[in-house]
Amino acid sequence: MVDSLRLHQLCRSFGSVRAVNELSLDIPAGTLVTLLGPSGCGKSTTLNMIAGLDRPDAGTIHLGETDITKVPPNMRRMAMVFQNYALYPHMSVFDNVAFSLKLQHRPRAEIQSRVAAVAEMLDMGHLLDRKPGQLSGGQQQRVALGRALAKEPDVFLFDEPFSNLDAGLRARMRTEVKRLHARLGTTSVFVTHDQEEAMALSDFIAVLRDGRLVQYGTQHEIYGRPRNTYVGTFVGKPRMSLVRGTLEYHDGWVEFGSGGFKVNLGSPGDLGLRNEYRPSVAIGIRAEDIRIGPPGRSASSRSFTAIIGLVEPVGSDTYLELMVGDETLVARAAPELHFTSGQPVQTEFVPGRVHVFDADTGERIN
Repeated sequence: MVDSLRLHQLCRSFGSVRAVNELSLDIPAGTLVTLLGPSGCGKSTTLNMIAGLDRPDAGTIHLGETDITKVPPNMRRMAMVFQNYALYPHMSVFDNVAFSLKLQHRPRAEIQSRVAAVAEMLDMGHLLDRKPGQLSGGQQQRVALGRALAKEPDVFLFDEPFSNLDAGLRARMRTEVKRLHARLGTTSVFVTHDQEEAMALSDFIAVLRDGRLVQYGTQHEIYGRPRNTYVGTFVGKPRMSLVRGTLEYHDGWVEFGSGGFKVNLGSPGDLGLRNEYRPSVAIGIRAEDIRIGPPGRSASSRSFTAIIGLVEPVGSDTYLELMVGDETLVARAAPELHFTSGQPVQTEFVPGRVHVFDADTGERIN
């Protein structure tokens, strides 16, 4: 039976540094949840506490209905895949994968069967007689995955397992883990600082900052409705453009102004705003939500003129740096449209896709 995982008010300090601060998280059974955040935000410390490698100063950890906060690591029915693979260099791949089973004194036939099944699942049967030093980084990571799979755990834990791999191999291993999760349906917790990795893999994402949970939700919720400017700018490539200014309400529409830059954002209802005075706001807009008209396009009531700064073609997309008054925005354009630096273009925001935050607190207000 697959169990859920529940963290309640976890705290962990190292001297005067509070690494994890009253963290509560419900991880449904059979889901893959990613702990996402920059270095030092507490995600690896949280994973170590789940694994039992570290003890919380306060709070509890439940696996299903069982409190496992003080249960030793070897009794938690979990398997962990580390960033540095942690393979035994003097052992063959077979012995590395079988190691935990031998410690449990499993019958030889069962060990042979489990290792063979894992090797077939990960397409590494031809590697079983090799030593880790004879393997590439990707093959070593595959062996580390195989060792975890052979334990048949209730929970998989991944501590930035792909950070030592090149970009192409990271993408392939990501696909492998996602396929394995779909096949096995085991509750999994994945730690990464790579937001692209988090969005590609996860059922749910927990964004952490300074040991605290900032936002928890699906990829669509985290990306489409960030709770604050921290989440909005941390998740998404290129990062969300932020412009500070003020809102002015007219008859049926809202105008945003920042210095010499003014733009019609549409109706308050479309934006999810109430007619309340805000002395200072910040609007956030993602690159795909800025429309760039081809040269010669006529202006509309919601468009504004921008000057193209840098042009960055990246294969299937072209990213444009747009200069609007004293502000800079980043927009995505179709690669078949050709732009040059210094060129003026008519620009507008996709209706209803503007994120509005309080400029002082950074919290979302629409």
